Amino acid sequence: MLRKPIKHCKDCGAAAVYRIPDDGDTKERAVCPVCHSVHYENPLIVVGTVPYWENKVLLCKRNIEPRWGKWTLPAGFMELDETVAEGAARETLEESGAQFELEGFFSLLNVARVGQVHMFYRARLLSDRFNPGFETIEARLFDEAEIPWDQIAFRTVKETLERYFRDRAAGQFNFHAVDIV
Repeated sequence: MLRKPIKHCKDCGAAAVYRIPDDGDTKERAVCPVCHSVHYENPLIVVGTVPYWENKVLLCKRNIEPRWGKWTLPAGFMELDETVAEGAARETLEESGAQFELEGFFSLLNVARVGQVHMFYRARLLSDRFNPGFETIEARLFDEAEIPWDQIAFRTVKETLERYFRDRAAGQFNFHAVDIV
């Protein structure tokens, strides 16, 4: 995993060292040699939606890095003090300005190599009008044939969209758990 190492103890400020803690843990952690605090590094959670209107899905063209100018589902990092559903709804509103009703949990994608877990809900759009925020150049509806597959920002978004359209064609939406290797 690409990680930014913890250099200092968050409790006392002393320089942290990486070693296996004395508490029976089996993984190397940032440990404070002064106050003995163990600092854990955990995956980041990305939450979002697959917003749909009739037989089209809403994609947002990114106005931020990484992948500026590429298309994505509305999604972003979950914040403290919010549920997964609240985070997905917040990100959808921030990035697309869409009016929607959150539906079922749709996909969970593990991206262990970068320490992330991506989670998407289906979201039924209540209008085909959008007011995207500053992170989005354009918010637009696409039917499956119109999607710019070669301009999709992230593999997790591509995998989620492919499963969404496959489920829609089958007439039943399932939950999908995927490991991105």
